[in-house]
Amino acid sequence: MDSKHCYHCGDHCGRNVVTFDKKKFCCNGCKVVYEIFSANDLSYYYDLQSAAGATPGVIEGKYDFLDNSAIVERLTEFQGGNVQIVNLYIPHIHCSSCIWVLENLNKLNPFVSSSQVDFPKKTARITYHSNNISLRELVVLLARIGYGPNISLNDFDKKKKGADRSLIYKLGIAGFAFGNVMFLSFPEYFQEQGFWLDKYKDLFRWLMFVFSLPVVFYAAQDYFISAYKGLRSKILNIDVPIALGILVLFARSTLEIIFDWGSGFFDSLTGLVFFLLLGRFFQQKTYSFLSFERDYKSYFPIAVTRITSKGKEIATQVYDIGAGDRLLIRNSELIPVDGILIKGNARIDYSFVSGESVPVSKKSGDKVFAGGKQLKGAIEIEVLKSMSQSYLTQLWSNSVFETDKSSKFQTLTDSIGKRFTIAVLLIAFVATSFWIYYDPSKAINVFTAVLIIACPCAIALAAPFTLGNMLRIFGRKKFYLKDTGTIERLARVDTAIFDKTGTITTSRKSTAYYEGMPLTDAEESLLKNTLRASNHPLSRTLYEMLSEQNIITLDEYEEHLGKGLEGKKDDAHIKIGSADFIDKVGVHDALHTSVHISSNDTYKGKYIFHNEYRDGVHELFGSLSKTMELVILSGDNEAEKPRLEMLLPKSTSMYFNQKPKDKLEFIKGLQQQDKKVLMVGDGLNDAGALAQSEVGITISENINVFSPACDGILDASKFRQLHQYILASKKAMKIIKLSFILSLLYNVVGLYFAVTGQLQPVIAAILMPLSSISIVVFTTVMTNLLGSRLR
Repeated sequence: MDSKHCYHCGDHCGRNVVTFDKKKFCCNGCKVVYEIFSANDLSYYYDLQSAAGATPGVIEGKYDFLDNSAIVERLTEFQGGNVQIVNLYIPHIHCSSCIWVLENLNKLNPFVSSSQVDFPKKTARITYHSNNISLRELVVLLARIGYGPNISLNDFDKKKKGADRSLIYKLGIAGFAFGNVMFLSFPEYFQEQGFWLDKYKDLFRWLMFVFSLPVVFYAAQDYFISAYKGLRSKILNIDVPIALGILVLFARSTLEIIFDWGSGFFDSLTGLVFFLLLGRFFQQKTYSFLSFERDYKSYFPIAVTRITSKGKEIATQVYDIGAGDRLLIRNSELIPVDGILIKGNARIDYSFVSGESVPVSKKSGDKVFAGGKQLKGAIEIEVLKSMSQSYLTQLWSNSVFETDKSSKFQTLTDSIGKRFTIAVLLIAFVATSFWIYYDPSKAINVFTAVLIIACPCAIALAAPFTLGNMLRIFGRKKFYLKDTGTIERLARVDTAIFDKTGTITTSRKSTAYYEGMPLTDAEESLLKNTLRASNHPLSRTLYEMLSEQNIITLDEYEEHLGKGLEGKKDDAHIKIGSADFIDKVGVHDALHTSVHISSNDTYKGKYIFHNEYRDGVHELFGSLSKTMELVILSGDNEAEKPRLEMLLPKSTSMYFNQKPKDKLEFIKGLQQQDKKVLMVGDGLNDAGALAQSEVGITISENINVFSPACDGILDASKFRQLHQYILASKKAMKIIKLSFILSLLYNVVGLYFAVTGQLQPVIAAILMPLSSISIVVFTTVMTNLLGSRLR
């Protein structure tokens, strides 16, 4: 940075230079921001990109309205205990330095827990401790460092922001100019002597120049801005050759009409920008469609328990829930909507939302937020508003839960993109040097055509559009995946592990009978109400079988993972679970699946279950066994082993009496052998195993099994189609590879014609977006064809 420009923002310092730490600043505001960054070990901000900052504006009193608690409640998307989360639109976000400093806000203020930047939307989602720093103080801090957020009435009213129409305006201006320039070029196209428009040639040339001005300096400005920012960051992005090509065409054309060398290339110039913008518009519309389909049409297949006005409990899909409905949230269930706590003792883990793992206690009348996980028994809530699918999708993809499951296609496209621009510029300069020597009249066309025709965009678009469309298709088939990377990992799995109870068995058809001392009415009531709080498949089966009882609020409830339940009401105490859990010595359940019951430390008896397996289990395992290893990991005893041996392929390995930790260690062992593991479980006892595996899938039947640890949710009715979905993922990878080959062929053929001088810049401008469009069309058609074959 030279001595005339501000070290922080890059503006010209003028006469009022402020010097500090041997650096010059244009004002005290920039100097203060530099001091803040330096004092908090954030000076790396300037290493990422010089002069990346913005001059902080006058902020005194500007954000005082944020002290109003009603406004704060409307602006924040989460408030729980000492934690608040706000999503702020920050228009100054423009480079890697901005992202870096905003995601390190905790260094500026320790009461900021985390900050996640969405660069395309220019938003920052900030989690902070509201008892220590208010929203107003947070916003003032952002403004002091040059990142003051735009807070409008749209944010206050939670209205959807209007679509950005700038691309449409630019496309319209470029199209209007292109059409008029083509019309004004008629005298040049008809070079016959005596053509009646010849006398207007000079006027027409200057009119073409005028029409080109808004095209170059407005319609094409995004290419120049992107190229400039890339160069300033010492990165050669794909917009560098495009911007260079536009500048060369404009400069050469302007010189030609000034010195009367010819008519220039204004038709090629305006046509180039128009077709580039047209390609960008098409891609944007397609991407928006895929995003809309994912966020608003492919709903999570999560069933929640709705309590009717008559007190009956009905399993209902979450997207059918509306304001005023009453919901039952069981132990370990995710709260799917914002609501008011009506009944029960709530202890809620909001780590899914905020990353804070300390549970929050709530009492009747308190507000509870979507995304919280109930930890202590059953509660009832009244819904305040219907589920926001996009909000849950955002939470599911939150960086708090991201692991190192990188995409090899993303790595490949990034690698190609970095080298591609250097190669294109090198080819352009070498080819131009050759033509300057052999035929100078072709040199400018060759230089521009090479810069324009070569484009890695098609390569970059192949993976996101293929996988994005597959996400949409899977969602419509009731197979909902977390992100596109999950499809890529699903295509690579070579080992499938299945839990037994609730995964390959169905609670809807399972039956049970009781052996032991009869239960009193009080004991059966306490048993039913204890089971009511549990989401375990055996608990759900037994709960549905027992006779109706009055709903009571338990004094204490605890669920011991993989062991059993216990509940207390007044002086009564009941335990339900394995024989070991209720301290019943000498009882063995080798011949059947049993749930034992003790009341006030006295053994009462047991319920013996007869499991029913899902339709299609035999066919699914048969088809899977042809391509991968199969394993059953069950927490139950070996009672069902003979039935499973008859039902499943002989190659299926079976392990019983597996605790959640055992399952996790088993998967780690397989991964150490370079196995790619698919885990299919119930989302409750198997959360650790689901998170450890390459792909973790939960089966959704009539209970809420959603877990942040899982990568996908499969509706139980589609269980037999799981192998089809895995094969579809593998075919999607082949579509991407084929798209890479087509894109590579396009670039090789296009560069050949451009280098040999056989390609005009305007034709190159048409072909470049067409190559991207053709790849998008190809991937969309092929994935739709693939989807049409899925059931």
